Amino acid sequence: MRDFWLCFVPLFIAVDPVGLLPMFMGLTGGMDQKQVRRVIYHSVVIATLVALAFVLVGTAVLKFLGITVADFLVAGGILLFVISLNDLVTTEKIQCRIDPDSLAAVPLAVPLISGPAVLTTSILLINEYSHPVTAAALVINIFLAGAVFRFAGVILRVFGKSGATTVSKVASLLLAAIAVMMVRKGVVSIIGHGIGG
Repeated sequence: MRDFWLCFVPLFIAVDPVGLLPMFMGLTGGMDQKQVRRVIYHSVVIATLVALAFVLVGTAVLKFLGITVADFLVAGGILLFVISLNDLVTTEKIQCRIDPDSLAAVPLAVPLISGPAVLTTSILLINEYSHPVTAAALVINIFLAGAVFRFAGVILRVFGKSGATTVSKVASLLLAAIAVMMVRKGVVSIIGHGIGG
């Protein structure tokens, strides 16, 4: 159970469902409730399939390319740090013109729900823990994001847009700290193997 929560928390921070709420509301504005529910359902399914596929083949791809866990810790940590830093210094997530018919797949499922931060964090957690635990934490987080989207109106009324933004900033700060920890572990591992070799 401890391993599950150690996987769940970083993935929850990476998904950042509360921080995505204003973006989600903007993208689905003007749609009726039935359309919104359909978009949420499709986005959750697509995001889950993409994330699980990456979890299944990601490690094999790294091995094929000769990339060690330490290499990925450093590279993944740097990537997560850049993503979190971008979220910290920008006032809101970037919006763009979206085709309503493809909204569930792009950008909701990918890259908003299953984006670079989520996929990178998943691979790093697999190397630290196990495939089943990471996959379970990943799926639950994606479904939790769907639930947050489903009750977006209520949540935004409680938090307000500024409250949702604050939660997102705190989550980004925590993600930055996790990224630094990953880089530190990777560098220590590389140095240790270098000395051992």
